[in-house]
Amino acid sequence: MANYPDQEFVEFVVKGLVNVPDDVSTARTVDEMGVLLTLKVNPQDMGVVIGKQGATARALRTLLRVVGAKNNARVNLKIEEPPGSTHASRPERSQSVDEVVDDLKL
Repeated sequence: MANYPDQEFVEFVVKGLVNVPDDVSTARTVDEMGVLLTLKVNPQDMGVVIGKQGATARALRTLLRVVGAKNNARVNLKIEEPPGSTHASRPERSQSVDEVVDDLKL
């Protein structure tokens, strides 16, 4: 485990959530903006860490801000996307609203 409370906290919580806790790792960098924790997990566990509509990741970031505030630091969390993953992207808007409504009428 890491030597920093914020990093230990993230690893502890995430290892409790995922199916492959051995694949959980964090990297900690400090710059003028604060602390950045980069989280890596097994690709199969990405959904668990992010949660439905990002709820788990958002809750983890909120709790991490509290841990950071307790230690007088601004802490941010980045969840690293595994190589080769394809997340759903938003489709381009190629039709106007009127065209979509006309298509639905058919």
